[in-house]
Amino acid sequence: MAWFKRQEKGIITPTEEKKETPDGLWYKCPECGTVADMGEHRRMLYTCAKCNYHDRIDSAEYFEILFDGNQFTELDADLSSGDPLHFVDTKAYPQRIAATQRSTGLKDAVRTAHGPMNGQELVVACMDFRFIGGSMGSVVGEKIARAIDYARRNRVPFLMISKSGGARMMEAGYSLMQMAKTSAKLALLAEAGIPYISLLTDPTTGGVTASYAMLGDFNISEPGALIGFAGPRVIKETIGKDLPKGFQSAEFVLEHGFLDFIVDRKQLKQKLTDLLQMLRPATVPAETAGQ
Repeated sequence: MAWFKRQEKGIITPTEEKKETPDGLWYKCPECGTVADMGEHRRMLYTCAKCNYHDRIDSAEYFEILFDGNQFTELDADLSSGDPLHFVDTKAYPQRIAATQRSTGLKDAVRTAHGPMNGQELVVACMDFRFIGGSMGSVVGEKIARAIDYARRNRVPFLMISKSGGARMMEAGYSLMQMAKTSAKLALLAEAGIPYISLLTDPTTGGVTASYAMLGDFNISEPGALIGFAGPRVIKETIGKDLPKGFQSAEFVLEHGFLDFIVDRKQLKQKLTDLLQMLRPATVPAETAGQ
């Protein structure tokens, strides 16, 4: 019967025989609407070829971008959160952790690793927003602290890639203690003369912004990243005034002196390499200094 076939302009394919495009083949930029195939999007390091919008990516992608040949050694990969407060909201905290671990394949909201970047050894701690909004709990603080200790012992530069909604409410005071813990470890790193670069990505907010994310020898960001403590809506409701255009964007934060520079993701690896080359005298092992 012709009534269920599309016959106009010679198209006679029955509905049940239509070939659907598989999911994941195309990427549509949320900023300008440009459509690109995923292969090209990956080649552009997950940025839009037309407007340069920087899509959110996770630790797996950052490690692939930064480490030579994606070769790295992960640190403390099996640390997982406990439940010190026996916290329950819509579900018990251990159940939430287990469900998030299954859905993301991650143990917690940060991964730490060391490996070569353009031939230079680097320690990287990178947050994953998919894990409970990249929230900072006790495991996040502990893994960052241990990564800093590794960098200090081996006199290797440390890179922190932040992407977080802030402190993890399920751990309350335990989460807030990580702000002081990581800040103290970074002070020891500074005393040892080891460079620390903080890369703020979209979004970096809350207690993460109020601690390690803003303590770098160099604080840098990707274009368009949201950077702040409280969100724009909360601030507007608190002060009762409209906020400036672009408030809390990386460009706004740079203009007001809280960032050193903004770096395009496609230039990130080379920019970091150049920066560390400039700081190289600080990374010479103490026993060889002066020889």
